[in-house]
Amino acid sequence: MSGVTLQNAVKRYGDVEVIHGIDLDVKDGEFCVFVGPSGCGKSTLLRMIAGLEETTAGRIAIGPRDVTRLDPAERGVAMVFQTYALYPHMTVRDNMGFGLKMNGHPRAEIARKVAEASRILKLDDYLDRKPAALSGGQRQRVSIGRAIVRGPDVFLFDEPLSNLDAELRVEMRVEIARLHKEIGATMVYVTHDQVEAMTLADKIVVLRKGVIEQVGAPMDLYRDPDNKFVAGFIGSPAMNFMAGDVKDGTVIVPGMKARFDLGARYDGPVTVGLRAEHLTVDPAGDTHTVDLTESLGGVSYVYLLGDTGERLVLEERGDHRSRIGARVGVAIDASRVYLFDPETEARIRT
Repeated sequence: MSGVTLQNAVKRYGDVEVIHGIDLDVKDGEFCVFVGPSGCGKSTLLRMIAGLEETTAGRIAIGPRDVTRLDPAERGVAMVFQTYALYPHMTVRDNMGFGLKMNGHPRAEIARKVAEASRILKLDDYLDRKPAALSGGQRQRVSIGRAIVRGPDVFLFDEPLSNLDAELRVEMRVEIARLHKEIGATMVYVTHDQVEAMTLADKIVVLRKGVIEQVGAPMDLYRDPDNKFVAGFIGSPAMNFMAGDVKDGTVIVPGMKARFDLGARYDGPVTVGLRAEHLTVDPAGDTHTVDLTESLGGVSYVYLLGDTGERLVLEERGDHRSRIGARVGVAIDASRVYLFDPETEARIRT
């Protein structure tokens, strides 16, 4: 197994630069997830690692080898795509072993590797079926099995669960997490779904407009975001943001009674960030109107509208559920308030 290193990696299409000097180190055996909105460059960066996109400038290494100018077949990677790309006329067994067969590997070796991949992915009962007789989740497992059989240094996943329904997505997330634990391979995974990123990753790389905004463990990004973009992107529901001011170390939000004495060595306008779980219903708090309640069983998210137009999302647990149209007081956990510069969006750390 091997890690992946990118040094000042750049991608241009003509005069348009879409990846702007990326530096990144993915350690051997690490599960690294690229996440960000559509068009941020995450799939382009993955394809650069795979060799499917030429790297305009910079260096890409897999383990000790510089692979920047190597063909995809020489890089020691296997890629799992959003589409399954299975041969419809071949059985599962033949699909999984086809790459080795084309490279002239002995039949006994192919059979052994297919059997091992089938065991890992629980495909033994489907080896003689053709893709048309499989569910979407089973087809994606076959696609992953085909990658395992190749024995790559690095696995690359390009939004592999996008075509699956909600139940299968959860099932396959568990399968991929279990696969990583069993084989211990280096995996680089692209998704636009931050829930997938949070549940799968050892390390998350948050991208925006071809630039890395922040790199870190899932809960580190959640608890300690470097800027407003990361704070709003990581976590579901998204962080609440309100305009505010800091005067003499006290944070003031116009239209709200709450004052936060954070001792901030900063004066001037700020953006105040609050997560839904750090707001509670409190009759003594600022009064808001319940606009919508999203009940998910053990937890509900209450969408609130303030008298001055501010909007908040509050998390409720237990048996009580606020009703639409009700007037509720809201208390804020001052120790969990985040501050951001309204111009640069950078975190103001107090």
